[in-house]
Amino acid sequence: MIENQNTEFKRIWKDEYLKSICAFANAQGGKLWIGLNDDGEIIGIKNYRKLLEDIPNKVRDILGVIVEINQYIKNKNIYLEIIVPKSNNPISFRGHFYYRSGSTIQELNGGALEKFLLDKRGKKWDGIVAEGFGVNDLSPIAFDIYRKKAKRSKRIPHEDLQGSNKHLLKLLGLLENNNITRAALLAFGKNPEKLFTGAYVKIGFFRSHSDLLYHDEVHGSLFEQVEKTMDLLLTKYMKANIAYEGITRTETYDFPEEALREAVLNAIVHNDYTSGSPIQIRVYNKMIWISNFGNLPVGWTVETLKKQHKSIPPNPDIANAFFRAGYIEVWGRGTLNIINYCKKAGLPEPDFKFSAGLTVLFKKENIPYEELATINYKKTVEKTVEKTVEKTVEKILKLIKNNPKITIKEIEIKTGLSRRGIEWNIAKLKKQAKIKRVGPDKGGHWEIINND
Repeated sequence: MIENQNTEFKRIWKDEYLKSICAFANAQGGKLWIGLNDDGEIIGIKNYRKLLEDIPNKVRDILGVIVEINQYIKNKNIYLEIIVPKSNNPISFRGHFYYRSGSTIQELNGGALEKFLLDKRGKKWDGIVAEGFGVNDLSPIAFDIYRKKAKRSKRIPHEDLQGSNKHLLKLLGLLENNNITRAALLAFGKNPEKLFTGAYVKIGFFRSHSDLLYHDEVHGSLFEQVEKTMDLLLTKYMKANIAYEGITRTETYDFPEEALREAVLNAIVHNDYTSGSPIQIRVYNKMIWISNFGNLPVGWTVETLKKQHKSIPPNPDIANAFFRAGYIEVWGRGTLNIINYCKKAGLPEPDFKFSAGLTVLFKKENIPYEELATINYKKTVEKTVEKTVEKTVEKILKLIKNNPKITIKEIEIKTGLSRRGIEWNIAKLKKQAKIKRVGPDKGGHWEIINND
């Protein structure tokens, strides 16, 4: 035998091992063996008669759990087996809650403890009411995006999409007694960071792990974050490879757009929003990694993600809203799709790493991680910056042409760029005499002077 999520060995009994029994009961149950060394070898115990009576009573009186205890003998060495059942109720030891994860005992605190207690009561973390927030705190832009996506997916009846925002929330199960839930605030909120610090995306371009060249932050509802993040990745952080088929121009990227989108969606939908930390996307010349602070389901490893597996979303209401809009499936195929998209593009299989969250690492070559971080960054940066400026200018001019009264804020929302970046580009366009402002900031309009 070896120690794992369901098995632990102890040479002798100490009352502090009630913590191990607590952890087993809060997880999937397990067995605590007394009289075995760390390697699982039987060494025996002497006070087994007393322990056969004391242990069940102490477990019952202190933890409120009924355990089964058995006596065995091998080569004249007597040892004990304590069988701990999974508890449907949360179990604490001396005021603390413990959970068995792998061969370790984890003390639950903060958001992890809240989720654990809710799970034991059959409730969902993202289904709890967002106290102090209402429908007025939700973004009309997010609802517009959602209706367009849901119309294409055909997973919501057309007549329901024509109803009010509140009706749509009710249909998606994002209202509790007419109050919006955490899932509603995150998915559709104007500023979900008012309740969940770190509910945004950070993107940076690095020439090495410690050398950041430029970065952006994407705020707002989760639906807006998906669209803005993908737009930034494809227009600012990655260079397009241009080819022509006859007179048709095509653009492809070093990493398949479908794989990146799947990874971004997984990070946003499955993130642990109690962590207080944003989703991070680091872009290098030869690799991209996308990281969130979500946890793997109990008993899973990164290897589980590489084979057929169930869908067990940590934020089921958020996942359902994204599914109904056609963003994701609910068959546990997301990570498999990422792998297949990369293989189809002739790229190495991406790495999945789990350490205080899940990271997906896309690679252009099968060489060590540290080497990938520093290859040919200068040429890439020059091309990326040049492409970014060109695309941004084109976007701004097109928006002004379509709506001369458009505001800086509206341009910010539609482009996904920072206000500072937009103001810099507009100042440049004015200096180049391509646009001018007529009238005051409020009530005035833009004119395009030269749109060659």
